[in-house]
Amino acid sequence: MAEGEGSGAEDRKPKSDEARSAFAVPPGVGVEAEAPDEDQATSEFSVPEGLASVPVEAEGSAFATPHTYSASQSPPAYTGSGFPVTRMKESLWQDRMRTVLRMPVDVRPVPEVSQKQAVETGPAVGRVLDLTLRIGELLLAGGEAAEDVEAAMFAVSRSYGLDRCEPTVTFTMLSITYQPSLVDDPISANRTVRRRGTDYNRLSAVFRLVNDISAHEVDMSLEDAYRRLAEIRRNRHPYPGWMLTAAAGLLAGAASTLVGGGVLVFFAAALGAVLGDRLAWFCAGRGLPEFYQFVVAAMPPAAMGVALKLTDLDVRSSAVITGGLFALLPGRALVAAVQDGLTGYYITASARLLEVMYLFIGIIMGVLVVLWIGLQFGSNPQPEDVLQIDQRPLLQIAASMVLVFTFAILLQQERSTVWIVTLNGGIAWVVYGALHYAGNIPPVPSTAVAAGLVGLFGQLLSRHRISSALPFVTAAIGPLLPGSATYYGLLLIAENRLNEGLASLTNAVAIALAIAIGVNLGSEMSRLFMRIPATASSAKRRSAKRTRGF
Repeated sequence: MAEGEGSGAEDRKPKSDEARSAFAVPPGVGVEAEAPDEDQATSEFSVPEGLASVPVEAEGSAFATPHTYSASQSPPAYTGSGFPVTRMKESLWQDRMRTVLRMPVDVRPVPEVSQKQAVETGPAVGRVLDLTLRIGELLLAGGEAAEDVEAAMFAVSRSYGLDRCEPTVTFTMLSITYQPSLVDDPISANRTVRRRGTDYNRLSAVFRLVNDISAHEVDMSLEDAYRRLAEIRRNRHPYPGWMLTAAAGLLAGAASTLVGGGVLVFFAAALGAVLGDRLAWFCAGRGLPEFYQFVVAAMPPAAMGVALKLTDLDVRSSAVITGGLFALLPGRALVAAVQDGLTGYYITASARLLEVMYLFIGIIMGVLVVLWIGLQFGSNPQPEDVLQIDQRPLLQIAASMVLVFTFAILLQQERSTVWIVTLNGGIAWVVYGALHYAGNIPPVPSTAVAAGLVGLFGQLLSRHRISSALPFVTAAIGPLLPGSATYYGLLLIAENRLNEGLASLTNAVAIALAIAIGVNLGSEMSRLFMRIPATASSAKRRSAKRTRGF
């Protein structure tokens, strides 16, 4: 009996530590589902009774597509401003991308993927970012405005399926960041612009490449885009070096005729500009900075003017130096700097304005050195003769058109666009002459109105040809540059009339700013004649409110 009782006790003895758990179900007690108490906390995300449960992802991702969603039955996508994405395709890529860039990130429309290969195989993120940076580098090095560079980079990345991209452009740095989703790490890449040069033929080719990449009817793979980009880089300039030098001489000669010079002055100004151009090329080949290139380029035209003054010939020697200044004034950089400032890219605008200031000081130093040497040899310049320009309407119109024609060649424009920009520049000079000479309106507002027409026509022509606006604008403002006011101020400074000289240079700066602001205002006014998807309130520039203080 004692042995049997011992055996029963042995069976009831716990066999493991888990059996001693206070939460273990006692033997003989059935497990039943208990109804939840009313006071017990229940999940508000639980499936109510009576509804069929559907399989969900193991982690329950908040980014998983709901089971009730059907892409084929979904309504058209709308942005936060209330217009459908399909309307974005009705305008050019410049306007579409500017519209998207000015929107907050959370209300931007889905990317308009235009390349089929990106949809089928998924975007090659690294190669797309590299291609985007290379295209942006060519545009920024060619003098394009920061807003247009960002729009082009955004167009390329979105065309290959990278929607969450943020391009950033400064004076010498390009960067782009791509974040696949809110929970993924961002991918960033950047590129530094080491060398800048003026080649509007290449600039137009890059614009056409971006247009083909963003076009839905053109199937362009990454390999094709890289191949075309390599061809653009390898393309030779449309004009040989001797033609560029000859164009610099003709530009200076035409500018001297524009301010009252005769035949002898024309050839003297042309010779001085050719010598200055060759000296600048020599310094560039030796690696000297651009500042010193402008200093030496300004000396030969000034020396030719001083030499004519010493010969006591009855010619306008001041027109020789003025014509040489027209070929050197950095109008292209000034227009780009003011455009960046007006569109909210203040860092890039400040850097470009600083570049313009350095180049302008280099020109002043080169001319002042020669004028001072001329004064030591007995040269007696008369500053008041500089501003006394004879009115010769037909000859001045012809000279202005020659100036624009040669300026377009120096900017390496496409041959098919040279005659268009020449006509644009001639119209600008006619408007300026009618306002200033016939209407007795001061030079600053007259210049602003003429430059506004240049910007208006240039923007419309660029949209018609799907190209950058710079080739149609930069050369056309050549006759409006303040060459006479600049030389007049330098003469006064050379004669120790410092206050009057600084006042004249200030007037020259005011005319230059009037040119830049007028060109930008004309470009903005051109949008009144074009259909642009930027009418909604959320698509407007946010800087407009920020600059008013709220």
